[in-house]
Parts: sequence; C-alpha cells; structure tokens
Amino acid sequence: MIVCSCNVFSDHDVRTALSDEGTPRTARQVYGCLGCSPQCGRCARTIQDIMDEAVAGACGGGRPHGSRLG
Repeated sequence: MIVCSCNVFSDHDVRTALSDEGTPRTARQVYGCLGCSPQCGRCARTIQDIMDEAVAGACGGGRPHGSRLG
C-alpha cells in the first residue's frame, strides 16, 4: 500500500528501512533512510503505526514499549 503519495513510498519501503542497520527511531529518520523529506505530513501517523507494529513484533507481539493502556 502507498503510505506517502508526495514521496511515493509504500509500507514495504518503510518496513525495509526499519530492518536496515541503524534502524530509524522516528518518522523523520524513516524519510531520511528513504532519501526524502516530509512534504504534507499526512503519512507521518501511518509511518509511526508501522514502526509501532515492528516494535510489537520484535517484542513477541505485545504492546509497543511506552504505549498507554486504555
């Protein structure tokens, strides 16, 4: 699925950036890893959601560290 229509990258591109050495810790760092910068910003929340899913998967499927209960 296309995550960012301004820079034209997909969820697969974001996940690939997250699996590389020097894993990005912020959405802005993901843009940098993909060789672009934020434009309209609408995709930042989706990027963060993908990052949260990756952390949850790495931690055995639980809640991402720092997420609020309820």
